[in-house]
Amino acid sequence: MNQSSFDLLSTVEYGGCSAKLDPAKLSELLRDIPLPVDSRIMVDVSTHDDAGVYRLNDDTALIVTTDFFPPVCSDPYIFGRIAAANALSDVYAMGGRPLLALNLTMFPSEGIPVEVLADILRGGQQAIDESGAFTMGGHTIDDPIPKYGLAVTGTVHPEHLVTNAGVRAGQCLVLTKPLGTGVAMAAHRLELIGSEAYAAAIGQMCLLNRAGAELMQKYGIRGATDITGFGLLGHAKGLAEASGVCLHIDSRSVPALPECLSLLRDGCIPGAAFRNLRFVGDMLRADCPTEHKMLLADAQTSGGLLMAVDADRAEDLVADFHRTGLHPFAAIIGYATDAEEAAKLIVT
Repeated sequence: MNQSSFDLLSTVEYGGCSAKLDPAKLSELLRDIPLPVDSRIMVDVSTHDDAGVYRLNDDTALIVTTDFFPPVCSDPYIFGRIAAANALSDVYAMGGRPLLALNLTMFPSEGIPVEVLADILRGGQQAIDESGAFTMGGHTIDDPIPKYGLAVTGTVHPEHLVTNAGVRAGQCLVLTKPLGTGVAMAAHRLELIGSEAYAAAIGQMCLLNRAGAELMQKYGIRGATDITGFGLLGHAKGLAEASGVCLHIDSRSVPALPECLSLLRDGCIPGAAFRNLRFVGDMLRADCPTEHKMLLADAQTSGGLLMAVDADRAEDLVADFHRTGLHPFAAIIGYATDAEEAAKLIVT
C-alpha cells in the first residue's frame, strides 16, 4: 500500500495521543477561556466531553470535533489509518454518525519524500470510507515534524446523545478495547515487544469504534467516553465529575494487550502514565498491583469506549460486542455508585 519505505518514527520523540498537552495544564488554561452561551449548544468544553454538540432542530444535532497527532508507528499508511480512526472516535463516543471530514496535515516541504504524505492520506481515507463519512478537503502546514488527523462533523438525534454526564449510580462499566497501546509502542521502539503483540496493538488502534456507537443506541446508553491520551483513569475522571458519581474499577477485569502487563512489571512505563496519575490526583484511591494501576494510566491512541449500562443488560451488551467479531476483548470492568467521598475513582 505504501509508495515509500520511510520510517516515520525517526521524526518524533512522542507520538500518538501521548503527545497531548499535560491534562492538568490544559484544565488550568481552559479556566480563563469564556464559554459560548446559546440555548442550542448542548455540549461545550465544561464537561470535558469528546466533542461539542449543537442542536439544529428537534431531530438533529451536529457533533463537531478535531484530533491530530505526530506518528505513532513507522508505517505511513497505518499511521494515517490510526489517526483518522482516533478522530472519528470522538463522534462515535457521543453516540453519533460521522458525516463530513477535513484532513489536517503538517508535513515538511523538505527532508521526507512527498510520497510519504500521500500514503498517510490514503490510510486516513480508508478509515473515513469505512465510517461512511465524506472527505471535503483539508489544510496543510509546512512543519518539520509530520502530524495528521481530522476535523469531523457528525450527527445524532438530540434525545439519543451520549455524554460524560450520563452515567447513573448502579450502572455497570463496559470497556470495548484492551489497554496498553502506549506501553506497546514504547516497547516497540526499545525492541522489547514481540512481533505478534505489537501487531495486536496496531490492529486495535486501526479498529473503528463504529460498533460501539451502534450498540450504545441499541441499549439506550447515555453515559460514555473514549479512552485516549489521558488514559482510562483520566477519562474516567471526566465521567465521574460530569455525572456526579464514583466509579469502582476492578483492575484485574480490565483487558490488556498481549505482553503489556509484563512490560509494565519490568519497568517499561511511558512518561505519559505518570502525567495522567498526577492529573487524577486525590480523586483516585487505588489498592491494586502497580502494573495494573500504570496500565489504567497508560495513554491510549485510538482506544476503546468506556460506557455505563444498566446492570441487568451489561452481560448482554458484552455478548453483542463479542458477536461483532471485532471486539473480543470487551468486558465489564466495574460499576458506578453515588459519590459520597473525595475519591471518585476507586480501583481494586
